[in-house]
Amino acid sequence: MKKLLTAGLLIATAFAAEGYKVLNKIKIGGTGGWDYVALDNTNRRIYASHGTAVEVVDPDAGKVVGQIPQLHGVHGIAIAAELNKGFISNGQSNSVTVFDLKTLAKLGEPATGQNPDAICYEPKTQRVFTFNGRSNDSTAIDAKTNEIVATFPLEGKPEFCVVDGTGKIYANLEDKSEVIEIDAAKPAVTRRVSLAPAEGPSGLAIDVKNKKLFSVCDNKMMAVTDIATMKVIATPAIGTGPDAAGFDPGTGLAFSSNGDGTLTIVKLVNGKYEAVDTVTTERGARTMTVDPKLHRVYLLAAEYGPAPAAKEGQKQGRPPVLPDSFHVLVVGK
Repeated sequence: MKKLLTAGLLIATAFAAEGYKVLNKIKIGGTGGWDYVALDNTNRRIYASHGTAVEVVDPDAGKVVGQIPQLHGVHGIAIAAELNKGFISNGQSNSVTVFDLKTLAKLGEPATGQNPDAICYEPKTQRVFTFNGRSNDSTAIDAKTNEIVATFPLEGKPEFCVVDGTGKIYANLEDKSEVIEIDAAKPAVTRRVSLAPAEGPSGLAIDVKNKKLFSVCDNKMMAVTDIATMKVIATPAIGTGPDAAGFDPGTGLAFSSNGDGTLTIVKLVNGKYEAVDTVTTERGARTMTVDPKLHRVYLLAAEYGPAPAAKEGQKQGRPPVLPDSFHVLVVGK
């Protein structure tokens, strides 16, 4: 009995909660939906997509400090701090809005493929890549000149992207349930891997040091891919309706933000990637960014009203977002 108790205590310790919880909310307000959120850790700014604008938030002061308005179906934001530039993907106008990080002034709007969604800055080549959801391709842009370098095929519908800092970009292909590797200098797809048994990947995060990718998938799995071999090595369970993934290099924790109002935390335990904690967040808080300085997670969310009554023969409608309730949810210790 003592041996069993000891073993049980060891297991409980290994899978103990990480201590993360909702710390506070940073109110933004206004109306409209949202998609990606990005952190500029150099200048300490959060960039939150919000309908036809990007809201600029100071995470340390906990307040809105600016806005980039008059955009066209905002999806993602990429930051090139070394160039003092930001890049916003506009899904409706098939373009990228380039802006000055200090003044927030618009600097240009190069054209892309159809419905640019995810967007990443690759520092070695100093290129920005949009991942175009309708045309199933990627547009590479010279971040210094704002000129188009090339648009190349991906052979699938892209979702989130990440970079490794050495000239490689990785992206999920949602309809193919794959991760692809892109050589930013060529630019072209060089490798791809099936994420089976995980299906329908959206969010993607990277552990640069240990060369691992984390894809959150529709069937409640996080597919962990070893970059060296391009093989899936683990599929820990996550919440329902995942959209974004994150990784904190300081703590070694990977995150999945789920539409069911949970944040799943995954880490390496005794050589295996396991889900070790679930934090209750808010319904619809499905996109996020990780703060490596404060070891916090910032999620976009809003409050909802009651769902409209179902009409005869139809499903019940979605609950409406309450006006002026949009905010950044701060999760940490």
